Amino acid sequence: MNGDKNQINEIINNLKKGPLDANVEVIIGVPAIYLSYVKSIVPDTIWVAAQNCWKAPKGAFTGEISPAMLKDIGVNWVILGHSERRTIFGEKDDLVAEKVAHALESGLKVIACIGETLEEREEGKTEEVVFRQTKALVPAIGDKWTNVVLAYEPVWAIGTGKTASPQQAQEVHASLRNWLKTNVGAGIASSVRIQYGGSVTAANAKELASCPDIDGFLVGGASLKPEFVDIVNATK
Repeated sequence: MNGDKNQINEIINNLKKGPLDANVEVIIGVPAIYLSYVKSIVPDTIWVAAQNCWKAPKGAFTGEISPAMLKDIGVNWVILGHSERRTIFGEKDDLVAEKVAHALESGLKVIACIGETLEEREEGKTEEVVFRQTKALVPAIGDKWTNVVLAYEPVWAIGTGKTASPQQAQEVHASLRNWLKTNVGAGIASSVRIQYGGSVTAANAKELASCPDIDGFLVGGASLKPEFVDIVNATK
């Protein structure tokens, strides 16, 4: 929940100046009220995502937006199950799965988020939590894995200044890929993109990007700053 038109213009102008690595797919997650505006000024090379949507096409769900509405204004991506939706707004695994299923059925591409809290990590439950959250998504995704990006975001490393070390992040990504291989299939496990999303900055992006199972980033606060360009170019 950041930005106004002035800040949005600054961010978009900064991205236009770039230059951005042409081999990197860039998707910006915009507050719903500004989606149409951003769509009208963003370069064709950058995708626009909503930060959330509901699990039905329309109805008595005051304050919500549907995948159909997003498609109607030309938005093709949505972020679902973000840690803040889970921890602040109480979205449970089954609700996130229902949202993912409906978004995919509606033709949207989904960045589906998973990750553990500090308490869960300290109790040694990281894998248990991440596997449980992913397991709920599997039937919702069905055969639409090509339209899904998984984003692992350790809740304890978001906005806290703490970052999982590249080793910690790689460990979780590798075990998640292994879980997918066993429970979904080897082809999907090797092809699905697993992003890392815990306080990514220009300073740590290069080292994180060099990990074999980290396929990209879900960038938080740093996406509002000029350094976002450096993060996009982290593998150059």
